[in-house]
Amino acid sequence: MPSAVTQDTVMLRTIGLAAFASMAAMRVCDPMLVTLSQEFAVTTGDASAVVAAFAVAYGVLQLFYGPLGDRIGKLRVIAAAASGCAVFSAITALAPSLTLLVLARAAMGAAAAGIIPLSMAWIGDQVPYAQRQEALARLMGATVSGMMFGQWFGGFAAQNWGWRSAFAALALLFALAAAGLLRQLRGGQGAAVPAPGSAAGTGAATATEAAAPPASALSYVQKTLALLRVPRVRWVLTVTAIEGACAFGTLAFVPSRLIDGFGLSASAAGAVMVLYGVGGLCYSLFARRWLAALGERGLALTGGTLLAAGLLALAWSPWIAGAVAGCFASGLGFYMLHNTLQTQATQMTPEARGTAVTLFACLLFLGQSCGVLVMAASVDRGLLAPMFTLAALGVGVLGVLVSRKLHAWS
Repeated sequence: MPSAVTQDTVMLRTIGLAAFASMAAMRVCDPMLVTLSQEFAVTTGDASAVVAAFAVAYGVLQLFYGPLGDRIGKLRVIAAAASGCAVFSAITALAPSLTLLVLARAAMGAAAAGIIPLSMAWIGDQVPYAQRQEALARLMGATVSGMMFGQWFGGFAAQNWGWRSAFAALALLFALAAAGLLRQLRGGQGAAVPAPGSAAGTGAATATEAAAPPASALSYVQKTLALLRVPRVRWVLTVTAIEGACAFGTLAFVPSRLIDGFGLSASAAGAVMVLYGVGGLCYSLFARRWLAALGERGLALTGGTLLAAGLLALAWSPWIAGAVAGCFASGLGFYMLHNTLQTQATQMTPEARGTAVTLFACLLFLGQSCGVLVMAASVDRGLLAPMFTLAALGVGVLGVLVSRKLHAWS
């Protein structure tokens, strides 16, 4: 019989694979936008609908997955979501028109919405707050690696094998993750979770979510409204939406900036974008040391500053080396700031952590979709650099505000 530690390790690795594939799916279209605009004879801004559709569906469906995960089991929902992603990714690979491609991407985003936020909530159930930032950073390692893979592979596949091959590969990854999760669940792993008010956050499981009665729509609305009446919840969600618009909204257009501004191929632009993920991966690897040295306040302030500097370099640098450095600085800064907000999200309302964390993700990706729509209108008018500058100012101010607010809460 495998030990509990071994079983937990296998489960975390399997969740990590699902999170890897989810983030790869989210970012795989970024380096494809120019290719898609050429294939379907539309502008780059119009082609960016494939990014916005995924983000909108991903954000809105958090409102469904959060309470569902709280009621029937977070790991069960993650397994079902990964299975749905495998199906919809295969459908995306076969889309014959931009309209159907956008619809398929929306369905894919709707399914993927049940993976990373509920994985965060599951860690929140199992890990005490003092160690939670480090544990979330490990999950972030999988998501960042997935983003790196998606940003690179999207461009590589579009240039060498055709963009459809990227979605076929993602379908396989999701299928492997779903099979692993279902196998663990059939073996009885992950079914039990801490009951509200019990030893939550210590790994002690005393009740099963499956035993809870079905949640009504009215009870969910009442719970959500109760959460939104908490000032700390409103503040975190508002800041998160702005972060999503300024940081994630611009991210989708960095490859377009590299292609149009420096003449890079889709494959080369995707390779440069990997450095954004490398910056995030560096954060995840050294999170404990940086947290000890800077504290949460310092991480937020440093992260906002680095992200702003990176976006300004991407906007105005006349040299490719400056844009490359900007990609790395943006990634490192974003994850310093974002993981600090993410940790706050897991602590907003511990008694309804699944709902709270998925509200956090909902606002993040609704903010991203708004950012993408604004950037899409700007890129077709030649205003990409000014919009990157506004986003840089926004995230710089956010870093200061988050740092001050954490000081007030400490």
